[in-house]
Amino acid sequence: MFNALVLNKDDDDKVTSSIKQLQESDLPEGDVTVDVSYSTLNYKDGLVVNGLGGLVRNYPHVPGIDFSGTVRESSHKDYKTGDKVILTGWRVGEVHWGGYSQRARVNGDWLVRLPDEINEKQAMAIGTAGFTAMLAIMAIQDQGILPDAGEVLVTGASGGVGSVACALLSNGGYQVTASSGRCGDEYLASLGVENCIPRDELTEWNGRPLNKERWAAVIDSVGGSTLSNVLSQLKYGGAAAAIGLAGGNKLDTTVIPFLLRGVKLLGIDSVMCPPGTRRTAWQRLCAELPKSQLDKMTTTVKLSEVASQGSEIIKGQVRGRMVVDVNG
Repeated sequence: MFNALVLNKDDDDKVTSSIKQLQESDLPEGDVTVDVSYSTLNYKDGLVVNGLGGLVRNYPHVPGIDFSGTVRESSHKDYKTGDKVILTGWRVGEVHWGGYSQRARVNGDWLVRLPDEINEKQAMAIGTAGFTAMLAIMAIQDQGILPDAGEVLVTGASGGVGSVACALLSNGGYQVTASSGRCGDEYLASLGVENCIPRDELTEWNGRPLNKERWAAVIDSVGGSTLSNVLSQLKYGGAAAAIGLAGGNKLDTTVIPFLLRGVKLLGIDSVMCPPGTRRTAWQRLCAELPKSQLDKMTTTVKLSEVASQGSEIIKGQVRGRMVVDVNG
């Protein structure tokens, strides 16, 4: 028997959660069974736990879009008992049962070996959010945007993706400006942020297709009117990496920035990202993200606290990275 956070939906479509004891026979099909050590709390997890967004179709359901742990049993050619592994994406925690459980069973093709440079808790301190931030940075660098290009804006900078993006960019020599509702907080400065602008400055778009050139690149986790604004403010040849929609999924813009300034809008998908790119991203995260900064942005909660914290994260009240100790 093992503990898991289980979601159920009643006849009125209300989703409730509770910690339940499950048996291994309850787990879904898969060729690798993992003793889970840690998971994390992401914005998407907050939606799932609160029954929002239509991400889960079948109940009962075990959420948690990522996890780290130790292989318990395996019939997969690449993994054996005792291997340390990470899982992010592949719609685990949405379509497939996820990491808010002391045990998980998944397709071994979805796993990545835990790098030697980090432990299981650090892997989830990085988690889906940090992995996504690295993909966004790789994407803007693929466009030739290097530190001497000018300021890079990170929206939603106090959140999980934003925090890791700020630390990675600053450590890589970029001049980082944050957009946040916590500009007076020393937390952002501790991640290497040089300037901060209140998020309200970017939430109202003036409708002009081009505004003053400000940013060499943008890593945007907000979407909506914020992304509309920053597209009009990108420098010639700049790029915006879009990784989230906390501020809405509607984009009100024109083709003018793309035609007259040659800017790029780069969509970042961490869910179905190919295995080779995944391995590269994790290698770079281990090499480029200072562990001291990772510690500053991380808090740890118990499995029993996920439901309450899930409500807070969708309100924008959770700062940095939140690791879930499923055995705590």
